[in-house]
Amino acid sequence: MGSVKQAYIKAIANKILELHGDKFTDDFETNKRIIAEYTDIESKTLRNRVAGYITRKMRRKNV
Repeated sequence: MGSVKQAYIKAIANKILELHGDKFTDDFETNKRIIAEYTDIESKTLRNRVAGYITRKMRRKNV
């Protein structure tokens, strides 16, 4: 059973997807690198949580 993501994580992820949505895949490691490249998020925890949310959205989109 998964946990509910907080609103600020969803907001950041949705904004990133809106700007660079075509670059993301359903691979977590790739998404992590893309987020590091296109944003200035320095927190490792926040970057991973956003990448995880984007990965989950991309997997649902491809199904």
